Amino acid sequence: MSDSDDYEEMLLDHAESVTSIGVCPMCVPTGQVGVVQCFGKFQGYVEPGLTCFCPPFSSVQNVSLAVTQNVGNTECKTKDNVTLTICTAVQYKINKSMVRQAVFEIINPEAQIQAHIDDVLRSTVPTMDLDAAYEAKEQVTRSMMHAVKAAMAPYGYEITNILLTDLRPEKHVLDAMNTINASRRQREAAMEQGEAEKVLRVKAAEADAEAKFLSGQGIARMRKAVAEGFRDSMQSMGQGGLSPQDAMHMMITTQYIDTLKDYASSPNSSAIMVPHDTEAVKNVEAQVRDAAIIASHLKPPQHMMMMAAPAMSTEMMAPPAMRVQEVAPPAMPVGMIASPAMPMQEVAPPAMPV
Repeated sequence: MSDSDDYEEMLLDHAESVTSIGVCPMCVPTGQVGVVQCFGKFQGYVEPGLTCFCPPFSSVQNVSLAVTQNVGNTECKTKDNVTLTICTAVQYKINKSMVRQAVFEIINPEAQIQAHIDDVLRSTVPTMDLDAAYEAKEQVTRSMMHAVKAAMAPYGYEITNILLTDLRPEKHVLDAMNTINASRRQREAAMEQGEAEKVLRVKAAEADAEAKFLSGQGIARMRKAVAEGFRDSMQSMGQGGLSPQDAMHMMITTQYIDTLKDYASSPNSSAIMVPHDTEAVKNVEAQVRDAAIIASHLKPPQHMMMMAAPAMSTEMMAPPAMRVQEVAPPAMPVGMIASPAMPMQEVAPPAMPV
């Protein structure tokens, strides 16, 4: 038989006396129990619903059985001497079977729960540095749960959960931590940016080397094609009856005129100053003719001249002022030749064709 049944039986036994004095009805809300006292002595509790009691001799006190949360702040110091404020939330409720102990054997249970929390935190956190305290959240929570549950269980309080909601160091410590993290992130970003620039420069150098290699191949092929074209042209003009000197004269003059035409017709060409009168053309013709005459005296056989024409024409593509040709002193068709290694001697001038 429960305490509530005993209390109802007592009320029936004393119904006559209670009726003569007066009965007061009362409702106990859901989620609570009514703790009954008669002449100050605990008689039991009643379940939610309607109940009656005699005000002069008995009383009914409502006690909540719902889960309650107690929030507290604890200040402590870490192993590296950092002052830290720890916020905790303790969730608990009263065991209905131990409602007597919860109501009459403990006063201010919230303060006692907070005291046990402070004791656990101030004995655990000082053994860790600040970073370890952030990482050991679960360990600290388990220690608090074990200590508080063992301390409050004899008084009818069930600890359902303990939450470590926040760790707040002092503001200047927090600012220093943020600065350290920001500096580390910036250093990592700078290293990554440097690696990226390194890769870009290496790739650019490789691309430039490849481009120069391909450009060199293109230039070599172009010069080979030009030489082969000159050779074929010289052979064709030789077969048509032109002498090597006349063929060279015509090719150089034609290239000169084609170059002027290309500069005039190209929209992207830069403006240049070139001689354009008849005297300039005559000068070009004279220089080509003199070079052909000298070459003919250096290599008398005609077939040798025709075979060497491509290489000669390649060198003559440069401006006349930049062409340099070394001629051995004995073969130079001039009147007097002076050489540092040989005394001056007279050489008969060869017959020059008109």
